[in-house]
Amino acid sequence: MQRIIVDMDEVIADTTLGMRNWYRKNFGGEIDFDKMLAGQSLVKGFPEEHQAIVRQQLFEPGFFRGLPVIEDSVDVLKEMNKRYDVYIVSAAIEFPNSLKDKYEWLMENYPFFKWQQLVLSGDKKMISGDFMIDDHARHLEHFKGKPYLFTAPHNLNEKRFDRIDSWKQAGEIFLN
Repeated sequence: MQRIIVDMDEVIADTTLGMRNWYRKNFGGEIDFDKMLAGQSLVKGFPEEHQAIVRQQLFEPGFFRGLPVIEDSVDVLKEMNKRYDVYIVSAAIEFPNSLKDKYEWLMENYPFFKWQQLVLSGDKKMISGDFMIDDHARHLEHFKGKPYLFTAPHNLNEKRFDRIDSWKQAGEIFLN
């Protein structure tokens, strides 16, 4: 059976929307998506005076636990999981409090995955498979299988990889 590696943040968990909702609630402001382009981080989309506190949210317990699910990802991944060895791989070690949050979030929103299908790592270079779906080109650069860049605001200018723009499109690629 072929193996598919799927990233979490900005691929199945909507980190941008989660941070946007948190920021609106606490500061009443908006994200400047233009500043997120060309590989810049999510944090760069916020006013400079708030960037440090916005980045700090990524380290807070519970932040990753409450993220919205990316549309159609549950249904498509449920079907993909029947046909492929699917592993959810997240470079989560940078944000140590995210480990428990991500595990609980995944088990709640994708109950068809077993805990053995979740890999929380520091670096994805050691990950192997037939396909990888990730929103960061740096994770795809060393991947030996077929890489797919999942479209997110910060990677719109990236041209090196085939794209997946939605989970409906992923279903067309992997389920037809």
